[in-house]
Amino acid sequence: MNNKMKIKTRKELWLKSILVMLLSIFIGGCIDENIEVIGECPVVISTDPANSTDRNVPLSQVVNATFNTDMDPTTLTADSFRLMGSAAVAGSFSFDEGTRTLSFESNEPLEENTNYTATVFRTVKDVTGNLMQEDFVWTFNTVLLPVPTIELTTPRNMETNVALNQVITADFSEAMQASTITETSFLVSLNDNPVAGNVTYTGLRASFTPDSPLLAGNTYSATITTAATSMLDKSLASNFLWSFTTIPVVIPPVEASSIDLGEAEEFGILAGVGISNNAGFSEIRNLSVGISPGVRSSITGFPPAIVINGFIHASDDPLPTGIAARLVQAKQDLTDAYLFLEGASSPAPVTVSGDQGGLTLAPGIYKSTSTLLIQAGDLTLDAQGNPDAVFIFQIASDFTTVGGAGGNVILTGGAQAKNVYWQTGSSATIGDNTSFQGNVLALTSITMNSGATAVGRMLARNGSVVLTNTNIIERP
Repeated sequence: MNNKMKIKTRKELWLKSILVMLLSIFIGGCIDENIEVIGECPVVISTDPANSTDRNVPLSQVVNATFNTDMDPTTLTADSFRLMGSAAVAGSFSFDEGTRTLSFESNEPLEENTNYTATVFRTVKDVTGNLMQEDFVWTFNTVLLPVPTIELTTPRNMETNVALNQVITADFSEAMQASTITETSFLVSLNDNPVAGNVTYTGLRASFTPDSPLLAGNTYSATITTAATSMLDKSLASNFLWSFTTIPVVIPPVEASSIDLGEAEEFGILAGVGISNNAGFSEIRNLSVGISPGVRSSITGFPPAIVINGFIHASDDPLPTGIAARLVQAKQDLTDAYLFLEGASSPAPVTVSGDQGGLTLAPGIYKSTSTLLIQAGDLTLDAQGNPDAVFIFQIASDFTTVGGAGGNVILTGGAQAKNVYWQTGSSATIGDNTSFQGNVLALTSITMNSGATAVGRMLARNGSVVLTNTNIIERP
């Protein structure tokens, strides 16, 4: 067949198809290729969803096409229908012969905010074998789901004078999945240290109840993360953050004059059974070193450690006269001061626990029922302009500082190291390179790690005081 014949044949076929279509429309029936009327053509008379540009189709939509006549179900298959979004949609088909409706249900929810094109191909037939004359195509758009937001918080962002018993809340713009509102998606922190608490979700409100009262005069941060998810499975667009500052509680200061170290005041180190300087040129400045009932042989490492403007005394020293009795008195005064600090109750002690690093505390009494740490940052003690302000820490068990990037004790607002007391129910460890302030009164032992310095005193009732390497203790 030459090219002219091929062109003629294609033209004839095209003209015949146009003629069949026009006649079908004009006559209202199916016309076969011989231009004969063979019955009513099957056509799609309605769809659900309808052809529309509105973005209102739910993601759970079952796509339906209803025909004008009884159809051959064997022709209504995956090959005769297609739903396209960003890609072809997989799903299952069914046909209701009573309503003449073909239904397609997606295996997964439809994509939001997406234009879909549905096609019923002309390969479908009615029960008499008539084909549709052309593909039936329509389009629809799925909804754009709302992104949940935080409408209101308590306290408000940047709010001040927040009560110490405050429950922190966040109100959402829509219902959320309760399983996504937890201690991992609702966070409260103080100086990047997490605050322990319980998270609940009721209605539209998430609530964080701290395990213990908030600390006065501190700024807290709260965060709702993108893990919080709505009932429509939409997450917050980004982490939601706000902050607030607690009320400055005025704590009546402990009278500095009420704390009396007695004879123990003259000692930078006072121990029960041993004093050692393990390495380096440690210095005790303007204070003395004493041991009782331990003896002179239990003091080691002096030198290279030295005492500047002070003395080294042991219970078995013959001179100066009466030194043994003075040491006994110093130990008794230490015990009395320890018991006074342990029982101090005015003003009412504030309960603290765990790591105090990064906090700023006002004058007062702070009570821990277990161990206490200064680790994640420096602890700042603010006298608020009162040079006589007293800070008492009642620690039931061990006390530990971790030096380096954090773990120091910083004094501000006129605070003085001589008015800071660390009553420790077990042993104390002053960490490597810690800059420490205050008087440690420990039931058992005290260790100063390498490079640690202290403006204050290391007073151990029953155990030892150990200088690890190149430590400094100076009179507060």
